[in-house]
Amino acid sequence: MHDIPEHTEGVKFIFSLLTDPEIGVIKDLKEIDAVGHRMVHGGEKFNKSVKLTDEVLKVFEECSDLAPLHNPANLKGVKAVSELMPGLPQVGVFDTAFHQTMPDYAYMYALPYELYEKYGIRRYGFHGTSHRYVAKRVCDFLGVKPEDKKIITCHIGNGASIAAVDGGKCIDTSMGLTPLEGVMMGTRSGDVDGGAVSFIQKKLGLDADGISNLLNKKSGVLGITGLSSDMREVEAACEKGDPKAVLAMNMYNYRIKKYIGAYAAAMGGVDIIVFTAGVGENQWGTRQDACEGLEFLGVKIDKEVNKGLRGVEKIISTADSKVTVCVIPTDEELMIATDTMNLL
Repeated sequence: MHDIPEHTEGVKFIFSLLTDPEIGVIKDLKEIDAVGHRMVHGGEKFNKSVKLTDEVLKVFEECSDLAPLHNPANLKGVKAVSELMPGLPQVGVFDTAFHQTMPDYAYMYALPYELYEKYGIRRYGFHGTSHRYVAKRVCDFLGVKPEDKKIITCHIGNGASIAAVDGGKCIDTSMGLTPLEGVMMGTRSGDVDGGAVSFIQKKLGLDADGISNLLNKKSGVLGITGLSSDMREVEAACEKGDPKAVLAMNMYNYRIKKYIGAYAAAMGGVDIIVFTAGVGENQWGTRQDACEGLEFLGVKIDKEVNKGLRGVEKIISTADSKVTVCVIPTDEELMIATDTMNLL
């Protein structure tokens, strides 16, 4: 086990792996033309990937209030690369950028407007690089133009979010100011009544950090089952008849279905539904349950095809389904590499 106490050591270790005589893929670090970074929160400042200049990094640092755990860590990674390979071009690919096309009525919270003006409190969305990739890839896979299609992308992993993509642009997404909002997740609650939050705070005597920890790390599937946040383990517990596991699975799949229905309404219909990420790509039961009952929208799942499918690109709807339902494995790394190459 290699000890990595901080980011510079981590980047050094990555570089050593890349040039390792046995497992490396390059002979010399000079072969690296650029480095692409996944940047978590670009706020309203970034609606596309950009080269990381001093000016850009200063603006990105100003967004740290919105992601205090992630943005400072992103900056450390960028600075580590700069120290080890001065002058090497670096590109930032923002998790929030794809969702910057949402209209104001979709991203605003019904809170005092000055909270938005002073602190930028609004819905931003996350997993944008994944949603962007699968929305584009599914159109290539099906041989259709994204400009003509209404697509719902379901990024369902330990963290999960759903996006409505109309004509290639995101018009709504389930996550909000933070990755806590939206569907039920592995350890995150997803949508919850704000009044319930203050009620719990009073009952348990929690401060802001305490309630944040409860909602982000002790809730969701883990909170309901008391067993695990891993849906594979929950699925196994369901098969053994564990009532809390069954409840968690039903809640999880039901909330995905609700968002699919909501986004079909928001777009005035849906042409394509995509499942991606760990659960979306590999757990047929969640895909089936989330689409069950959506026949009124024109969704028909081929249960035999769906049941045997794990982690490959495939249509899982029937030939006569009005809505095409697909599994498309995500590839955020390819998206980051492509954006980086295009900006050189």
